[in-house]
Amino acid sequence: MSYFKKEYLESFLENQGRLFDRPVADTLEEADSFLVDCMAEVADSPEEIRECLDGFGMDFSDLSDRELLEAAEVFPLPDGKYMVVQA
Repeated sequence: MSYFKKEYLESFLENQGRLFDRPVADTLEEADSFLVDCMAEVADSPEEIRECLDGFGMDFSDLSDRELLEAAEVFPLPDGKYMVVQA
């Protein structure tokens, strides 16, 4: 059973190169396992993204919302949400 929605996993697989030099997952199952292991979170807004990153011990408070949404750790999702991945 997957922890993340299939479309979230597909989006991560397609875009993992924005954060990692080489693929960390090749299948939906590998992506799901990787994201669970690194405690990835899904956020609805820039404010929630900041909370997630703060929880990871990362300070992005000096970035504008636009800059935040372009951060390598933030993956836009098909439904308008964002996946925040701790590298």
